Amino acid sequence: MSAAVVVAGLAVALSGCGSESGAGGSVLEGKSYLSTAVTESGKPKQLAPNTRIQLQFMADGRLNANAGCNSMGAAKISTSGGKLGVKDLAITDMGCDAPRHAQDDWLSKLLTSEPTWKLTDDKLELSSGTTVISLVDRQTAEPDLVLDGTKWTLETVITGETASHSAEVAKVHLTISGERVTGSTGCNDFQGIVSRTGDKLTFGELSATLRACKGDVATLEKTILGALKGEVVYGITSNNLQLSPTNAPGTSLAFTGTR
Repeated sequence: MSAAVVVAGLAVALSGCGSESGAGGSVLEGKSYLSTAVTESGKPKQLAPNTRIQLQFMADGRLNANAGCNSMGAAKISTSGGKLGVKDLAITDMGCDAPRHAQDDWLSKLLTSEPTWKLTDDKLELSSGTTVISLVDRQTAEPDLVLDGTKWTLETVITGETASHSAEVAKVHLTISGERVTGSTGCNDFQGIVSRTGDKLTFGELSATLRACKGDVATLEKTILGALKGEVVYGITSNNLQLSPTNAPGTSLAFTGTR
């Protein structure tokens, strides 16, 4: 799952090392970047299959990073003097296959080695020794999908500390078109009225078909219909939609949209 990015309202093109800052701090703050290439000693470095380096510079000075498996985070970083200073990098401890585990170690070591950085338009370059990571602004690489008209398919149900993925989850989908919402719980089809204000959606009573659902499918349907009730906070990052119902704190639904 990917986090919502606060987009900084400052556009600066740097041709040299990135040491400039604006009133809010570093020009990197509020920006998120995805890797386009990695080289070592001038030769391409192959990343683990189906992975991409992601760096997110939060508006409050934090750094979030991902190399394809574990999430990495630093509470405070420095970008002065064209150097990226990262201390106390925290890393989650999920089980990864060997290539992704090694890639996590490689990225964490690079980030804590005080690499130099250079920003040119929407392109960011990090260099440490003979290693160079080329990245591009996520909004350029993967613009946010629009809410309306996109078919959103459920990927994960998050309840407290538990994230659920299953074949049943993948059958759940919804589409919002203006003030109408249609979709499926994975068992029954539903439709209803929805309104929006800022980053909030308000769902009216949903009508659904009456197929009998059993076991895990019935439990999932109850969760979905319960979440799509009343006020729901939503956020879109790239092709990911997250819905967090205000009537069920700690519960959220993570969807993926089709481009």
